[in-house]
Amino acid sequence: MNQREKEEYLREYAILKAQGKPFFPYIIVKDGVMMIVVIGTIMLMSLTLGGELTAKADATTTTYAPRPEWYYFWAFELLKVIKPPELVGLATVGIPTIAMILLFLLPFYDRNPERHPLRRPLATTAGIFVISAMALLSYLGAEAGAPSQVNIDPPASIAAASHEDQVRWEAGRRLTAQSGCGGCHKIGPNGNDGPGPPLTEIGDRLKEGAIRETMINPTLPMPSFRELGPEALDEMAFFLSTLKSSGAAEGGH
Repeated sequence: MNQREKEEYLREYAILKAQGKPFFPYIIVKDGVMMIVVIGTIMLMSLTLGGELTAKADATTTTYAPRPEWYYFWAFELLKVIKPPELVGLATVGIPTIAMILLFLLPFYDRNPERHPLRRPLATTAGIFVISAMALLSYLGAEAGAPSQVNIDPPASIAAASHEDQVRWEAGRRLTAQSGCGGCHKIGPNGNDGPGPPLTEIGDRLKEGAIRETMINPTLPMPSFRELGPEALDEMAFFLSTLKSSGAAEGGH
């Protein structure tokens, strides 16, 4: 911006400022009324619709999966994107703090006086990127199933099997969810993408006996599930062995 453009901008700004309304009391009254309307609406909705309440906290349960409120889903999903444990602080504190600092400093490193978005490429690009990233992460966090659950329907082979096999399959599904397998593996819509491989179609790769042996003598960092006992191991291995792709399941059936 040269001297002539700067003088023209200051002249236009002075004219617009003279035509405007004072901050006090006009803006304060306007914002105050709007705050009262918003707070009153929230209170009215709380009284008429009520709030969503979950079960009481139970420190003895191993199946509870904490979930944040919807407006923190983007930060919740960052913990899945940034996988190494030593970088958890970066995901939970570092990235949001850096983003807030860059937002606060925007007027200092983007001195473009233009107001049209196409004439402010830096601010426009940064805004679109941040909003898009938060929207995508919020969607992924909302759609992600809890790692302490396994929401998979019985395959056709189990639906047509004996009652005993159906009971074993359901017990194996419940034990797999309660044992924390979803913390490292993706199982259908539930679980995490790593560090372990997905188990959604593990039956295509391993037989029941091989799955059971892997659970007893795993490769690090996977822990051993030997302490669960033979019956629980059999049920979990049976359940996991039925997780196959549709083509393999039809072929096996």
